[in-house]
Amino acid sequence: MDLIYSILEAILPFEFIEYTFMKNALLAILLVTPVFAILGTMIVNNKMAFFSDALGHSALTGIAIGMVLGISNMNISMIFFAVIFALLLNFVKNKTTYGADTIISVFSSIAIALGLAMLAQSGNFNKYSSYLVGDILSISNIEILYLFIAFIAVFAFWYFTFNKLNVLSINSTLAKSRGVNTKLIDNIFVILIAVIVMISIRWIGILLINSLLILPAASSRNVAKNMRSYHLLSVIFSLFSGIAGLVISYYWNIPTGSMIVLISGIIYFITFGIRKLVKE
Repeated sequence: MDLIYSILEAILPFEFIEYTFMKNALLAILLVTPVFAILGTMIVNNKMAFFSDALGHSALTGIAIGMVLGISNMNISMIFFAVIFALLLNFVKNKTTYGADTIISVFSSIAIALGLAMLAQSGNFNKYSSYLVGDILSISNIEILYLFIAFIAVFAFWYFTFNKLNVLSINSTLAKSRGVNTKLIDNIFVILIAVIVMISIRWIGILLINSLLILPAASSRNVAKNMRSYHLLSVIFSLFSGIAGLVISYYWNIPTGSMIVLISGIIYFITFGIRKLVKE
C-alpha cells in the first residue's frame, strides 16, 4: 500500500492526497467505478435497472437479519440475504406472466418495508441510517482488498460471458438455440450484482448506488457507435465522475456519493443533448 500511496502522491497535485483516508477513498473509486461501469452496461442491456435498485433496498433487511442473528460483520448478512433475494426474484420473474418491473417493484417494496420495520422495532435504525447515503471516506485497507477481488471477478465474468449475455439480452430463445445455458448465466449474473452492490453499499449508499450503476452506462449508450465504444465510454464516464466527485466534495464539503451521482447526471444530459443534435 505504501508504494501505491507514493505513486498517488507523485501523480496527483491535490493537497488532500496527503491524507490516508483520501488516498483510500481515491483507490476505492479507481476500483469501484470501472466495476460499476461494466456491470451497468450489462444491466442496461438486459433491462435490469429496477433489479439493481431492488437489491440496494434489500440491504436494510440484510442488516436487520444480521442484527437479529447476532452477526457482527454486516457484510456477511447483507450478501447472504441479497443472494437469496436476487435468486428468488429472478426465479419468480421468469415463472410469472406479469411484467418484470411489477415483480421487481413488489420485491423491492417488501424488502425495504421489512428492513425498516425490523430496525425500527429494535431501536437500531439511527445506528444504520448512514447506509442510506454512504461514506466512502471511511473505507479501510481490507475493504479495498475486497474491492480489488470484486474488480477481478467482474472483469473475468465480463470477458468470458460477454457474448452469451449479449445474445441473452437480445432474445433468450435465440440464446438457448446457440447452446447458452441461460438459467446458469442469468443466475451467476444476478449473484454477481448482489455481491458487488452489497460490498459497496456502505460507501456509496442505498439511495445512490443504483444511480452510480446506471448513469454512466446510459450516458455511454447515448453517444456510443458500437459495443466497444459503449463499454469504453461507460468506464471513462464512471471514472471521471468518481474522481471529479471526490475532489469537488473535498473542497466544497459535499457528500462524496451525492457529488459523484450529480456529475454522472450532468454527463448524461450532455450526452443526451449530443445525441439529439446528431440525429437532427
